[in-house]
Amino acid sequence: MKAGRRQWIGLAVLVLPVLLISVDLHVLSYALPFISADLAPSGSQLLWIIDVYPFMLAGLLLPMGTLGDRVGRRRLLMAGAAAFG
Repeated sequence: MKAGRRQWIGLAVLVLPVLLISVDLHVLSYALPFISADLAPSGSQLLWIIDVYPFMLAGLLLPMGTLGDRVGRRRLLMAGAAAFG
């Protein structure tokens, strides 16, 4: 079965949050030297600056999955993408 227009639009909607996350992480990697110069963090503090975003996303994965089961995955994905954007 070939994918129709609706399936391609659905794929684009699913790819958008991943694209936004990757852009945010790239911006952080470019800003890291300036953050280090201004704040002078230690090595462990620098790791926390880099890793707090993936930790937060991983921590929200299970609660948001449960919430998606209750209110609907599509509705939750749209609301999350709008809030993130």
